[in-house]
Amino acid sequence: MGFHEVRFPASLSFGSVGGPERRTEVVTLANGFEERNTPWAHSRRRYDAGVGMRSLDDIQTLIAFFEARRGQLYGFRWKDWSDFKSGGALVDTTFEDQVIAIGDGETRQFQLTKTYRSGEHTYVRPVTKPVSGTVMLGLQGEVQREAVHFEVDTATGVVTFDTPPDQDVEISAGFEFDVPVRFDTDRIQTSVASFQAGDIPNVPVVEVRV
Repeated sequence: MGFHEVRFPASLSFGSVGGPERRTEVVTLANGFEERNTPWAHSRRRYDAGVGMRSLDDIQTLIAFFEARRGQLYGFRWKDWSDFKSGGALVDTTFEDQVIAIGDGETRQFQLTKTYRSGEHTYVRPVTKPVSGTVMLGLQGEVQREAVHFEVDTATGVVTFDTPPDQDVEISAGFEFDVPVRFDTDRIQTSVASFQAGDIPNVPVVEVRV
C-alpha cells in the first residue's frame, strides 16, 4: 500500500468532524433476542476535511495536497485534534501515560499502544504513526532516553530497546500520534461562489490499516 509520511495541514484538520466507527453484525432471533458479532478487532475512523476550510487559500492548499496524494492512491497522516495524545488532551504528556508491555528478559521490540477504559472494560489500540520527537519511555518508573536506551520507528510505532527489559519490568510510554488515512474520494468539487455563500466542499477521509 502506498503511503506518504506527510501530515495533512493541522490547521485545516482542526475544524474537521469525525471519529471512530465500528462494524457490528446484528441478527435478531425468532424469540426476539439478538446475537451480535463484529469482524473488526479495531475501530476505523472517518473524518470530513471540508469542514475545516475557512478561505480560498485553504481550498487551494487542500487541492494541492489532494493532487500530490493522487486522490485515494496514497495514504497520509492526519491529526485528530480530539484524540492525539497518549494521555488527556489538556494535560502534558509523560512517560507514564500508558503501560504498553511487561518485559520478559528477551524481547527488545514493542508496539506503542493506547488503552481506552470504561469501567471494567478496555480496548487496546495499536499506535502506528507516532509523532517524531514526542515518544517517551520508562522502565519500572525510570525514564529512558531516545537514541541512548531506545529507538523509535515513526512509520510503524515500534520501539526497540538497546537491551531487552528485564523479566516482569513494566514498560510505559507517552507520545503524540497521527492517524494513517487516505482520501475516500477521487473527486473534489469546489465553487468560489458557493464557498463564499457559506457552502463547503465534502472531502471524506478514512483510516487505513498499515
